[in-house]
Amino acid sequence: MELKSGRLKLLFACGGTGGHINPALAVADAVKKRHPDADIRFAGNPHGMEARLVPRAGYPFIPIVIKGFYRSFSPRAIVHNVSAVSCMLRSSGTARRILKGFDPDAVVGTGGYVSGPVLRTAAKMGFPTVTHESNAFPGVTTKLLARYVDKVLLAVPEAQKYLEGGKCSFVVTGNPVREEVLFADREESRRQLHIAQGRLVLLTFGGSLGAQRINEAVADIIRWHVKGGQIHHIHATGQYGTDLLPELLRERGVEWKNVPWLDIREYINDMPRCLAASDLVICRAGAMTLSELEAAGRASILIPSPNVAENHQYHNAMVLQNQGAAIVIEEKDVTGEKLCGIIGDFLEHPEKLRALSANAAKLAIADATERIYQEIVSML
Repeated sequence: MELKSGRLKLLFACGGTGGHINPALAVADAVKKRHPDADIRFAGNPHGMEARLVPRAGYPFIPIVIKGFYRSFSPRAIVHNVSAVSCMLRSSGTARRILKGFDPDAVVGTGGYVSGPVLRTAAKMGFPTVTHESNAFPGVTTKLLARYVDKVLLAVPEAQKYLEGGKCSFVVTGNPVREEVLFADREESRRQLHIAQGRLVLLTFGGSLGAQRINEAVADIIRWHVKGGQIHHIHATGQYGTDLLPELLRERGVEWKNVPWLDIREYINDMPRCLAASDLVICRAGAMTLSELEAAGRASILIPSPNVAENHQYHNAMVLQNQGAAIVIEEKDVTGEKLCGIIGDFLEHPEKLRALSANAAKLAIADATERIYQEIVSML
């Protein structure tokens, strides 16, 4: 590589959600392993979660204030959008100052509103630029940047049909997946979780905050299987479900405390272990979650969140269903009875569960982080 200062300098621009920030951190860590003296910095919103996660990971954080737009004409939305326009007009100047001051060898975006002005300005200034899209249905920022950047890296090939590139090239790299997920041992994980031999392991969750519809359906599932002992069930209620789920179980007359095959908690802090131990997962369809399901080779029932931009979780989920790797149920159609019926069918016909798992594994791109790294350095 031919570098300006003799050592690699990269600027990442990302923010808004963990789905944008964590892939950037994974790639940054991979770069650091290969180039310990690399100077890696992150640009992000000082009021976003990136302002907390990036310094915690040990990287310098450069603030740039940018806001997304509300799709509403309420008085509150109008006031917010006026402020967002003001931030947008100032952001290009701020991005230009950041880029001049740091003079990176390349600028990398992984989504979120912050990456838009930073990468667009970088492209206009002649810096090598690359952005990564983790979803099957690209966000507004990626659609805009495809006209300016050198490369657009895609998690799945289905995303390209929604993008119109200018000078850019499109490369399918997958989403970065944690090494802990890739290398978790199934039998050791089941032993650590005290799972009895021969039980089907069901893993269910609806995100860190929790999803009421999923918690309601899970209460019906627990009522259905709790006395049978065929299923070991791990469920994360989420923050808003810690009181809700026990109340739902009481309403259904379920004695759930001290049942050894029920593991109910607020949040799953050991996801690699739980994924490795599981046979079937019921969850949302965020891009990073699906990449981890594929990497672990796990069958899933996906319930896309309807409360996300451009319904992108539905598009993510349908990629797996179309490849025979998952079953998709829209939230409006979710019932405990329907889920119990599907799980019961898997208990009677385990070969169907194995087929879903095998197809999920076929979709996995285990070396996504390495591919992204190679695409970055190939521009230098």
